[in-house]
Amino acid sequence: MLFLPPRPGCGRRLSLSRIAVVVVMSVLVPFTAIPGPVSAAPGPLPRTSGQEHVGWLPAEQRPPRAADTAALRRQHDDPVQSPPRPSMHTTGEPVACDPANFTGNTGAELVRQIRAVTTECVNTLFGLTGGDARGAFREEQMVTVANAYRDNALGYPGDNSTATAQLVLYLRAGYYVQWNQPDVVGEYGPALKSAIQGALDAFFANPRSGTVSDANGEVLAESVTLVDSAQENARYLGVVERLLTGYDSSYDQYWWMVNAVNNVYTVLFRGHQLPEFVQAVQADPRVLEVLRDFALQHLDLLGTDRAYLTSNAGRELARFLQHEAMRPAVRPMVRELLGRSEMTGPTAALWVGVAEMTDAHDQSNCAEYGTCDLQRRLAEAVLTVRHTCSPSIAVRAQQMAAEELEATCASLTGQDAFFHDKVQDSGPVADDLNTTVEVVAFDSSAGYQTYAGAIFGIDTNNGGMYLEGDPSAPGNQPRFIAYEAEWLRPEFAIWNLNHEYTHYLDGRFDMYGDFAESTSTPTVWWLEGIGEYISYSYRDLPYQEAIEEAGRHTYALSELWNTTYDADTTRVYRWGYLAVRYMAERHPAELASVLGHYRTGYWQAARDLLTRTIGTSFDQDWHAWLDQCAAGACSQP
Repeated sequence: MLFLPPRPGCGRRLSLSRIAVVVVMSVLVPFTAIPGPVSAAPGPLPRTSGQEHVGWLPAEQRPPRAADTAALRRQHDDPVQSPPRPSMHTTGEPVACDPANFTGNTGAELVRQIRAVTTECVNTLFGLTGGDARGAFREEQMVTVANAYRDNALGYPGDNSTATAQLVLYLRAGYYVQWNQPDVVGEYGPALKSAIQGALDAFFANPRSGTVSDANGEVLAESVTLVDSAQENARYLGVVERLLTGYDSSYDQYWWMVNAVNNVYTVLFRGHQLPEFVQAVQADPRVLEVLRDFALQHLDLLGTDRAYLTSNAGRELARFLQHEAMRPAVRPMVRELLGRSEMTGPTAALWVGVAEMTDAHDQSNCAEYGTCDLQRRLAEAVLTVRHTCSPSIAVRAQQMAAEELEATCASLTGQDAFFHDKVQDSGPVADDLNTTVEVVAFDSSAGYQTYAGAIFGIDTNNGGMYLEGDPSAPGNQPRFIAYEAEWLRPEFAIWNLNHEYTHYLDGRFDMYGDFAESTSTPTVWWLEGIGEYISYSYRDLPYQEAIEEAGRHTYALSELWNTTYDADTTRVYRWGYLAVRYMAERHPAELASVLGHYRTGYWQAARDLLTRTIGTSFDQDWHAWLDQCAAGACSQP
């Protein structure tokens, strides 16, 4: 996907950048594994949130690292299902998942309906809008469910056999929908606040909420996230402390328990936006010592697949430097953590996370921490490989052998002619000065997560980013930030290389202006569709997931003209691919006309051609083509 402003102070005008991001929106991603967006006040986390449409994020807004790494291994087309976890059982035979079951019922019957469905069904409610959103989540409905959660929590057995998770997830969905649609859902007031406090109090007071098992961990992880959704971050600081001090190696065999512990960092991260949270920590700063002790006691996790637990502890401790009254207590703890870790090597995740916070919140004292000139020092220490592929492609890498550089360059340079043949352009669009793209490749997804945010100011819970910047600004440097897919070794591959390079070529030869201009009308069907179409066809690979989608006939072609980044990834990527391929194969003349408007910045003209001139006239042929595609015609790239 494509997004936000370039970093301030880089000599570029403040326009939106085109940034390509791999996003997870699949319902298969583990509950609460990925923090949600930062806003003016803490909004609840969506059940399926991956990254919102963000590119550059200042360090103070970048969330804790997620326990789940599915986003890092995600190709744009293929939501990655996390390793199998214990399923959330219903209290009986699951009923059909119909929003009317929730919008059309109240009281005990509403509760019965929630407990009778799966968590996957409740998960779909995060997308409710309009009358359905109000029917499901107006305050009286939420109070009913919160009271049911309280009653359920009193006898909670330490697993989901009584459908506790469904109730918690419903409440989370309500907070999320109300946060985004307050005028539709209505206000939440004291009645709900009292009910949710009673429910959370009952759950965390039940000793079985501390049972070390995956069966409990799933429910516990959701309940911890509900603390943040309900903005009760201050009230449950004791729960944060309890989970951090309670963690030990016995948790490690239970992914959900580890995830529940990691979720407390989001409670801390977004608590800073609530005055009562800051006041509570100032009044009782024990949580600062708990964070320091956790990091020091678990240095052995650094360099492992649970390193995020330790690095998040350090980062969230150092984030308290933003509060002047707490700096005297926090500074020596931060210096201690920096002294026990290093900029490179196994302990780098802790050092960099802490250093970023000192740079964001106490930069005038950088000499005290040894973190002055942080971005330049990190780049020089980490991105030590420099290589020129061609006059238009340069590579900076953490570690790449000569043959790996050669293979990468061959793949990129070979794609140029293929792209131009497919789109039939006539050279760069007007006012585009992006003559050279820089490909930045970290040695692994862990290296990317550790360093890319600190060096380039991006969020890193994704499969890579293309940052276009302002293509009309002299000296602007478009850049693709990526990493080697270490899980494919001994095969060498830079993850999402060809899709992301297509974004550079498309931005330079097809889309006039920057991201703000090129998305002033819905163009996502093309932006991501061409990325997938070129990537798969250039590599001579069938796009099996898209072929399977073709057989479902989910969308008319005329619907896809309206695709935005608010849509799910299946529509954005797989159906984008199908739309672009159909137009290229069946209607190249009309596609050329659309691209002619895109290349000159006549966005409304392109929109009118698609929605009015073409409109629904291709839909019948489109569905016939989808049948052919699903039957094997699309197996040949």
